[in-house]
Amino acid sequence: MKHFMSGLALLSFGLLLFADQPGQVTDDPYIWLENVEGERALQWVKNKNAESQAILTGNDLFDGVYSQMKDILNAKDRIAEPEIHGKYLYNFWRDEAQPRGVWRRTSLESYVSKSPEWELVLDVDKLAKVESENWVFKDSVIRSPDGDRALIHLSRGGADAVVVREFNLQTKTFVEDGFSLTEAKSTVAWRDLDHLYVATDFTEGSLTDSGYPRMVRLWKRGTAISEAVSLFEGEKGDVGSWAISNRDYGDDHDFVLQLKTFYTSDIYAVDGLKLSKLDLPDDATIATVMNGQLIVELKSDWLTFKRGSVVSADYQRFLDGERIFQLVLKPDERSSVSTISRTKDLLLVVTLENVKNRIHQFRFEQGKWVSNPVSWEQPGTIAFVDDVTDSNQYFVTYTGFLTPSSLWLIDGDKGSKTMIKTLPAFFDASPYEVRQYEATSKDGTLIPYFVVMRKDVVLDGSNPTLLYAYGGFEVSIVPKYSASVGKIWLDRGGVYALANIRGGGEFGPKWHQAALKKNRHKAFEDFIAVSENLIDRGVTSTPKLAIRGGSNGGLLVGTAFTMRPDLYRGVVCQVPLLDMKRFNQLLAGASWMGEFGNPDDVDMWSYIRTYSPYHNLHKDTHYPKVLFTTSTRDDRVHPGHARKMVARMTEMGIPVYYYENMEGGHAGAANNEQRAYSEALIYSYLSDRLMQDEKPTL
Repeated sequence: MKHFMSGLALLSFGLLLFADQPGQVTDDPYIWLENVEGERALQWVKNKNAESQAILTGNDLFDGVYSQMKDILNAKDRIAEPEIHGKYLYNFWRDEAQPRGVWRRTSLESYVSKSPEWELVLDVDKLAKVESENWVFKDSVIRSPDGDRALIHLSRGGADAVVVREFNLQTKTFVEDGFSLTEAKSTVAWRDLDHLYVATDFTEGSLTDSGYPRMVRLWKRGTAISEAVSLFEGEKGDVGSWAISNRDYGDDHDFVLQLKTFYTSDIYAVDGLKLSKLDLPDDATIATVMNGQLIVELKSDWLTFKRGSVVSADYQRFLDGERIFQLVLKPDERSSVSTISRTKDLLLVVTLENVKNRIHQFRFEQGKWVSNPVSWEQPGTIAFVDDVTDSNQYFVTYTGFLTPSSLWLIDGDKGSKTMIKTLPAFFDASPYEVRQYEATSKDGTLIPYFVVMRKDVVLDGSNPTLLYAYGGFEVSIVPKYSASVGKIWLDRGGVYALANIRGGGEFGPKWHQAALKKNRHKAFEDFIAVSENLIDRGVTSTPKLAIRGGSNGGLLVGTAFTMRPDLYRGVVCQVPLLDMKRFNQLLAGASWMGEFGNPDDVDMWSYIRTYSPYHNLHKDTHYPKVLFTTSTRDDRVHPGHARKMVARMTEMGIPVYYYENMEGGHAGAANNEQRAYSEALIYSYLSDRLMQDEKPTL
């Protein structure tokens, strides 16, 4: 690092290097706001919260939206999505009476009826009260195929770090002296009833720079965690390591994954205590092993196959050294693989074709994959929910901007599909339509985006418009039904737009890789191009345009408003990355260097510095009044990003709103009431910025 020695001196006083201009070094006066629960920092948070809440909750819209959001989130006729284990379908459910939630189960026969009979398994509200802990239910790892035990993950306040406890699903009680882990970002998997694969914070030095476990051990029941047998140790500079166990279908194949960067890994097959590294590209992903076939998704060209393809090989022959693969599916230029799943005999692949989903079913017959696609009359978004063990039935959800989500049971043997449940229509969709447009980015690339608006809309630039995007980590942003967007935004005269910019996965690995590291500006240029295209088409205008994004999307909107403050009237920036000089030193940030690059590298920082929002604020520039939200309990993206940005803007005299939920983790809310409250703040803000009767001024 160029200024290493001076940096050490500054750190001794609680300061760090801060490049205000390229090549110019000054102190960052807001480093103290990175002390998440420091007394001074929390008092600052409380003061900022009070300032913003006093204004936003005083909006005429707030109380009504808060009530509507609670009704939506707590609705009794929501779809209870199932997780299938043996003879039971499990579901985690929150509502107004059970804000922390209950874990419950029923049979398939009962579930598909109009009024399922649920059996209570675990009451998290009761548990939190008895133990005087702010428990948030995060996950359960049920032992397959027996379904007799589970490893319950409980978080304090919604953080990623969890406490893990063994639970007996027959007696519905925690196992006395059973497997138990203290709070950490742990990953666990069952090997058998008496053995677990464990990756956790074993001892000092057992975590990576990203804060995830780098060691995987085999833990025997009745022994101390310190006695667990070491299987694998990764490097401190890795993202993390953990074990994967697949025992649902008789294909008992276990693996250890060493995630070296966010997108590259070494995969090891486990045989007893012996590990064998698989000879695969380091960016390939193992989807499953089924019917003796190893299923791999490629992220780069390999052998004779193009990136984005799904290929397979005989697993045992592959382990013995044979390298004969065959193609299962190859997406074209405007499609990509969305998700891969399986049933007893079917390999299931959902593709995204021009941002619309399609299901493909494959059977392995006489050494070849035979396709049997599932017909779906309407374009929309399809997602796997869970399969039904030991059969070729499986559940999917189907949704669209104007189509309430529905749950379908597909029988792969019969080729039939049956709608089991549907979400009620929270708003009348008949006045609206969905249009898909394209904007031309700075380098000539066509960027698709959706617009949801009234059929009789007048394209005169007067329509309040909210634009959402993400643009990172190969995450595809697809159409889905949102009761809040429909009832609170569209029904009040708003227009909703969703952009499929580069950095996402909408068109496969190439779409993502086009905006990596020193090409990150492509995502920002795409987003700005869509913004300008909305204005050029007359859908909206600068005084009526707001943008919203969270996490990486928070970085996106933070960069957009600092690059083009003239373009937007409103900005909702949630749980964001903003200080791109420090992101790799805060919480899980080091794991994202595969996406953004290493800011400690002088050459890389000279590029990142051009867009880092925290470093591109200027005192004499007029910015839109931004609403920043974050969470004290977010242990993934550090709340210091949002805190420091707001502090610096305030120092410059730039008006800003700020709300930090003291719970919630990276999701921003720990329960439905908190979610309703934060959404009410956001829609009150958007209404104030875009929907006032008088013409707003910039």
